[in-house]
Amino acid sequence: MRKIIDLSLYLVTDRSMLRDYSLTDLVRQATENGVTAVQLREKKALTREFIQLALDLKKILDPLHIPLIINDRVDIALAVDASGVHLGQHDMPVSLARNLLGDDKIIGLSVESDVDVENADALDVDYLGVSPIFQTPTKSDTVAEWGLEGLKKVSLASRYPLVAIGGINHENAERVMQNGADGVAVVSAICASENPGKAASELRDSVEKALVG
Repeated sequence: MRKIIDLSLYLVTDRSMLRDYSLTDLVRQATENGVTAVQLREKKALTREFIQLALDLKKILDPLHIPLIINDRVDIALAVDASGVHLGQHDMPVSLARNLLGDDKIIGLSVESDVDVENADALDVDYLGVSPIFQTPTKSDTVAEWGLEGLKKVSLASRYPLVAIGGINHENAERVMQNGADGVAVVSAICASENPGKAASELRDSVEKALVG
């Protein structure tokens, strides 16, 4: 049986944004204040460094039963026994990743167009990352923002849980959840914060308002 994942507050890491915190300190504070899933995204790290970062995060996340998702690198996910991977449209094909990882691992897939959403319906994934909802510097390579109406349209068209990402913060997270998202993913809202714990707590409050509303 595939693992069940709480997608409601999903942290995507970016070490280039960190202020006076190490990555482990940031993740520890974030998870203590409501983050339910963590994606380790390392576009420039060498393989050995990437593995060590993943192992360091697993020491924090495993006792909390919070999944560690590896961005792009299926080999890293296998090496550290991560909970799964998140793939973009130009990364390893989902079918190959599933064959390598097995049925019990989580696979997320980014969708940036209606065609991506339609094609994803036939794939063996666990959730879709709808990107970007709003324009953001961390997703500058994407074509156009979905907006809330676009997110709502995806929620009606897709059979998968949706994680919304791109320009989301505690001020708009509730509206994003109300328009079809099963969770919100954030990068700068926590990684660039002077107080990651407070930032995570504020986001958690916004998400919970939508969940109980």
